[in-house]
Formats: sequence, C-alpha cells, structure tokens
Amino acid sequence: MNKLTFSTYAKENGGRVSLLFLLFLLAIYEFVSAGFSAFAVVCILPVVVLLVLSPFHYRMLCFWALFSINYLIQWHSFPSFGVPTSVPNELLEIVLIALAIIDVKEAKFQRTANIMLFALLIWCSFCILEVLNDTCGIGIQVGAWYTTARSLAFQLMYAFIVYSIYISNPKILIKYMYVWGAFALFAAFWVWKQQHLGMTPAENSFLQGRGRTTHLLQGGSLIRYFSIYADAANFGIGTAATAVAFIIFAITSKIKKHKIFFLIAGLGAAWAMFPSGTRTAIACLMGGMLAYVFLSKSFKIAIPFTIVFGLMIFILAFTNIGQGNQQIRRMRSAFDKSDASANQRSINQEAMKKYLAEAPWGIGMGVGYQNVPANNKYTFMATVPPDSEYVFIWIHTGIIGITIFLICTALMLLGACWIVFVRLKSPSLRGIGAGFCCAFVAIQLGGYGNQVLMQFPNCLIFYGGLSIVYVLPHIEKEWIAYEEEQLALEEEKKRLKLEKKKASRV
Repeated sequence: MNKLTFSTYAKENGGRVSLLFLLFLLAIYEFVSAGFSAFAVVCILPVVVLLVLSPFHYRMLCFWALFSINYLIQWHSFPSFGVPTSVPNELLEIVLIALAIIDVKEAKFQRTANIMLFALLIWCSFCILEVLNDTCGIGIQVGAWYTTARSLAFQLMYAFIVYSIYISNPKILIKYMYVWGAFALFAAFWVWKQQHLGMTPAENSFLQGRGRTTHLLQGGSLIRYFSIYADAANFGIGTAATAVAFIIFAITSKIKKHKIFFLIAGLGAAWAMFPSGTRTAIACLMGGMLAYVFLSKSFKIAIPFTIVFGLMIFILAFTNIGQGNQQIRRMRSAFDKSDASANQRSINQEAMKKYLAEAPWGIGMGVGYQNVPANNKYTFMATVPPDSEYVFIWIHTGIIGITIFLICTALMLLGACWIVFVRLKSPSLRGIGAGFCCAFVAIQLGGYGNQVLMQFPNCLIFYGGLSIVYVLPHIEKEWIAYEEEQLALEEEKKRLKLEKKKASRV
C-alpha cells in the first residue's frame, strides 16, 4: 500500500519527489562521509533555490527585503554577511532592475524619463570619467575607483530606478510609508533601550573602541547614542530628516488612521534626534520644516511653523533654557561660533583649498591613505578627515566635481518641488510630495555638516523618496479614488459607532 501510494504521489508530482528523495540521500551520505558542514550545505540548497526563484513570483517581497536590509545593515547587533556592507543592497537592487527588464511591459519604465534621471546621468557620467584621474601620480586603480563611484553615484541611480518602478500605486506607497515609519519607531525605541537598559556587547565594543573619542564626551559623562545606525551623526541627521517627512505627512493627511501613525512616527523620530548629540541635526530639522513653509502654499501653515521654529532657534541660540540637560547643551553648542570642533574644520578646509587649487579634478576617486605614499604631494588630502559629504566629494573630484554634484542636486530637488507646487492637485498627495522634498533638503543640510549623505540607510531612503515625488503625477487619479474609498470607510465606521451608541441608550 505504501509503495502504491508513493508511486502515485511521485507520478502526480512529476520528478519533484524523486529529486527531493535523492537530495535527502545525498545529505545523509555527506553527513556520514564528510561531517556536519557538508551536510548543512546540501540541506540548505533548497533554501538557496527558493531564494533565487521567489523574486520572480514575489517581487515586492524582494523590494521590502532591500528596504529592511538597507535600514538594518549597519546596526551593530545585525549579523554580518561576511561581505562589504554595500553588497547585499547592490545585489538586491540589480535583481529588482533585472526582473523589471524581464517583464518590461509591466515595469512602466517610462516613469523614469524625467529631470532626475537626466541629472543622475550627468553625475554618473562624470564619475565614470574620474577613473582616468591620476592627480596623485600613483596610476589608475579601477577597483579603488569603482568602490567610491559605487558609493557616490551608482547607488543613487539604482535607488532612483528601483523606487520609480516599484512604488507604482497608492497602496504600495502607503505601505512603504508605514514600513518606513515602523523602522523609524524601532530606531527611536532602540535609542531609548540604549539609554535605560544598556548596550549590547557589540555596541559596547564600538563605544569603547572606534567610537570612544567621538561618542564618549566630557570625560565619559555624556554618551552620544547611535541606535541601529553606524554612528551618532548618521543617526541624528537621518532621524531628523525622517521626522521632517512624517510631521508633514501627518499635517496633510486626510485619513485619520494615517494621520495618527505618521504623527507618532514623526514625533518619535524628533525625540530620538536629541540623544544622538548631533548638533547638525537641529539645522536639518529646522531647515526641512522651513522648506515646507514655502512648499505648503498656505499662510495658515507658514505662520505657525515660522513662529514655532523661530522660537526654538531663539531658545537655543540666545537663552540658557534646558542648560541642565547635557544633550541640550551639546545641541546648543551648534550656535557657538567659538566652538573648537567647528574651528578645526575651518582650518582644515583652508588648507584643502591650497592643495585643490592645483587639482581641479580632485585627488581621484578611491584615493586614500592606504594607496598614497607618505612622500606624495597630496598625502595631506588623502589623510585629512573630510567631516562632511560635500567636502569628501570636493577632495576626490575637485571644484569641477563638487560643482557638477551641486548643480545635479539642485536640478533634482527643484524638479521635484515644481511637481509638488504646480502639477499635483490633491492636497494630501501634495503633502506627501512635500514631505519627501523637505526630508531631502534636511539630509542635504546634514551632508554639508557631516559625512552621512551616502551612508546606510540614508541614501536609499532619501534619494529613493525624491524619486517617488516624480511618480506621484502618474498615480494621482488612483490616489484620489483610494483616498475617497478610505474616507468613506471611516465615515461608515463613525455611523455604525454612533448607531451602536444610540442603541445602547434605549
């Protein structure tokens, strides 16, 4: 009977059952002959096959995996893949783009034909030409060049294409905002956990080692917390820009459940910014919200926003309110012109100007302390801490490179702002677009003050977010229908609740 059942099952399911049976025999043989390691490799083969095949059937699952890994990859408690941190991101992005090309009719590549693509093509083309830059006279090093070019240029293009294709309708857009908000709240929770429940062994190792001089201040009495990010500057600026986006989403959303969640995420991110002790984060939050004053096209919003943030600046710059709190004192020092850290940066940048006057193309991408000899003319440029993403670009691509980068960034931002200001008619969708634009402004301010712009998870989130703005006009009709449906459901729930309340009184 068992034989008949097995044969029938095998016949009905083709060769799959036979293949699994042979795989099982192979696993047992490897366990007996070669030990547990070989056994484990054979056993994991079906999982590998599933991972390879699943994106073809569950493409959005691959997208959510990309977003999740991007957000968590530099968390000190996250398991290491044993490869450079950028590799998982890059592989998933390439897989998503390849899948879209395979099914090109459904991919809607036409949505990528916009000014952001034009600007990114210019920047990527320049970065490709930088492979020929041999200012330091150490020869062309393609591997080192690619490592930097991938960080400064190619990952921007990957993010743009992936977001433009896969954020394709209102439901996916809202789901994306919820997933982003959930991760932002988790980051806020984790910084609270670090403050009140302590660090994990991996976090303590970072704090006592590489991060000791930058994260343990005032004789160790002040800790700059970093949550699930690589360091406090990255965390403070990234979460400040996130707060900008979600506060604007909350203000402009018409759907009550969305408004409540976005407000919680925005306030949670704004609170989490302070334990980082990152002074630039204050400027990012205020700059992002100030940008919204212009994009809102509303005096009702502009006036209270200006008053609130003007008051915040006044309190930090001209009063001693909250001076008993170490984190507030740390933030307040951002307005101190005599601050030693800021002065040292100015001194370094003055020295850089003298070197870069003779190197208009920069010292070259991928050039650093590890490949520039000690007697080289540009050793100082290869070893000095850039302290800022813009300064890093300036050092490696020169005045020509930083000028092209700034022009391309301005084109991308202004194109997105024009869409929000002119093309979008739905007030709530305009609010979503404004949130992404203002968060982009905030992270750019962060890039001016710290080297965080191209770091995880910021690059994918904020350049991807700006890409979404260019998609919004294509989904506006669907959005209006979706919003009306959600508002009708809310009204129906209110009606049923009211009827139930009336019935309970009878």
